[in-house]
Amino acid sequence: MSRVSKNPVVIPSSVEVSSSDIGLTVKGPLGVLHQKLTNSVMLEVTGNEIRVKCVLESKQANAMSGTMRSLIANMVQGVTVGFEKKLQLVGVGYRAQATQDRINLALGFSHSIDYIIPEGIKIETPTQTEIHIKGTNKQMVGQVAADLRSYRKPEPYKGKGIRYSNESIILKETKKK
Repeated sequence: MSRVSKNPVVIPSSVEVSSSDIGLTVKGPLGVLHQKLTNSVMLEVTGNEIRVKCVLESKQANAMSGTMRSLIANMVQGVTVGFEKKLQLVGVGYRAQATQDRINLALGFSHSIDYIIPEGIKIETPTQTEIHIKGTNKQMVGQVAADLRSYRKPEPYKGKGIRYSNESIILKETKKK
């Protein structure tokens, strides 16, 4: 059994978990999340804990048990606290403006970029150069952050572009004559 899957997932009192043969549903104050289960993994829901067990003794089942435990722990954290990623825009004239269903990015191109915000994600722009992405699904929050960053990755000479707030860019030296 995987070392990760040996630890149980603790369920807070504000979270409701329902398990079936095909999947798991986690309901909390921030929303509802669903996860399909594989055939090689079995769940034991007892009291305020979820334990992940392997059905088969194979390498693939061992790996999937650890993965499922991490996914379930992220679901529980997502419906109770939520996830957040922060992006910074570095560069002259780089701006972001969020509306209800889309974010408008001015990144030095001849046109502005309109990114349609997926369902279940909230984007705020406290200033023109900061973007806060919030949601209950960790994978979706990370994917939206990666999509926005891909429009203008930080370049290595001046550091201009969209970067994560905790990311440090190592700048290269310019060419000497």
